[in-house]
Amino acid sequence: MSKIVLLLLTSYLLFAQNAPKDENAISSKTEIKLEEEQLRKNQISEYKSELRALEKEINKEQVWTKSYSSYITSLEVRENLEKIKDRIDYLKKKGSSVSEKDELGALISKEKILASQIEKLKEKDSAPFSKLLTPSSIDVIPTITNPFDIFTGISLLKTLNTDFDDYIKRKKELTELLELIRKENKIYESIEALDTKKEYAKEIEYKKKQLEQFETALDTIAVTADVYRQRLEIIKLNTNKEVEGQIYRLINIGIVILVVFIIFFLLKLVVKKYITDNERFYMANKIITFTNVTLVILILFFNYIENVSYLVTILGFASAGIAIAMKDLFMSILGWLVIVIGGSIHVGDRIRVDMEGLIYVGDVMDISLLRITLLEDITLTSVLENRRAGRIIFVPNNYIFTKMIANYTHSSLKTVWDGIKITITFDSNHKKAMHLCKEITKKYSKGYTDITRKQLNKLRNQYSLKNTNVEPRIFSFIESNGISIDSWYLTNAYATLTLRSVISTEIIDAFNKEEDITIAYPTQRVHLQNETIPALGEKERV
Repeated sequence: MSKIVLLLLTSYLLFAQNAPKDENAISSKTEIKLEEEQLRKNQISEYKSELRALEKEINKEQVWTKSYSSYITSLEVRENLEKIKDRIDYLKKKGSSVSEKDELGALISKEKILASQIEKLKEKDSAPFSKLLTPSSIDVIPTITNPFDIFTGISLLKTLNTDFDDYIKRKKELTELLELIRKENKIYESIEALDTKKEYAKEIEYKKKQLEQFETALDTIAVTADVYRQRLEIIKLNTNKEVEGQIYRLINIGIVILVVFIIFFLLKLVVKKYITDNERFYMANKIITFTNVTLVILILFFNYIENVSYLVTILGFASAGIAIAMKDLFMSILGWLVIVIGGSIHVGDRIRVDMEGLIYVGDVMDISLLRITLLEDITLTSVLENRRAGRIIFVPNNYIFTKMIANYTHSSLKTVWDGIKITITFDSNHKKAMHLCKEITKKYSKGYTDITRKQLNKLRNQYSLKNTNVEPRIFSFIESNGISIDSWYLTNAYATLTLRSVISTEIIDAFNKEEDITIAYPTQRVHLQNETIPALGEKERV
């Protein structure tokens, strides 16, 4: 018993001696722990300040960060939607209380809202940065088969280069962004070492996944850029080769066309030298020009047509419809060929055209592929019928098949017969009147008579001429108010009114000088007789 007491006493004394020392140790350890905790918090605070600065830099790359945020949002929405669906299934099976039914209705409404959001974000939950990582699509590259496609090819190359530059720019932006994210993750690693309470565990895990996603995106865009570059180089090579081929072909065609133009230019010089007649030179010049243009069109046509058989087939099917729809056009072209080859009308000829009851007389200014252009002159037709002149008349070439066209100056003929009609009274000396008319017309038309005689002799080589009498012709006819004398004579086809006016005045002056010739005009005779009115009952007597 004494031994036990002694042991207890000894233990107490030892405890009493050591007690102050243990309390001091505990207090010292507590202070150390507090200091360490404060240091840890301060260090984490510094790291967070660095993170905020990095976040500002990262947020500058909005394209990539927003795309990633949309991807995360779509995942969260889908996850929430799955939870809601599970809860709805549970409530439908086991929910019986009023509160659970209300909850079911609310969840169904929420499910519809989240489903619509997922529909809008459906492209963003498949993979992050799907649109940013996909380069611009390269459609089917058109084959350059004509000079106009050269501009298309150059424009295509420019567009592809621009798209590729944009893609490389995206790659550069992603590389710079990834460097910032890596720095951010290193800071989070330092925070993780200090985070004994795991306060930042979720945030650190999120940042690690983000780094993995961006690193995967960079690898993808790097590989895609290389493939895109190689394909672009192949397209450039093929397009440039086709462009060069078309340029060489265009140069060759240009040389051929230039040679053709030179040949036809020399031909025009030869025609100008040996054809002195202006009208014939004009028509020959038009034919040469038309042939030249046609030949150039055929050269271009057969150089750039891919398959002539296709063209023949298409034209075969379309010819019927084209012939009906463009009948007048084709008839005008055919009329032009008839005019040019037949030589019935030349530029400079004076012609008369009857169109829809109207008569036009004028000089041919031009014969184009589709129409004849006339300059209306002052003629007897203008004086008696139209009462106007100086108009430009356009006559379709197809009128030569359906309308009346008279040529006053065909071939070498430049004169026409013109006639003046004058009426004298029945008691006039009509033989003297006819003689006077013949002498006057012979006097003033002698030059034209001689010219016509020579022209008709030339026409004998082309036409069968029966009557070649070119002397003035005088005819007399009985009219209701006298004897009409028609004087016919040859005159200049381009100035018929001038000679007509001169001869008319000369005939009138000659008739007025003769006492036994009286010019007749519409008159009335009144016979007066003396009459006596009989008285009533008497017989009437005169």
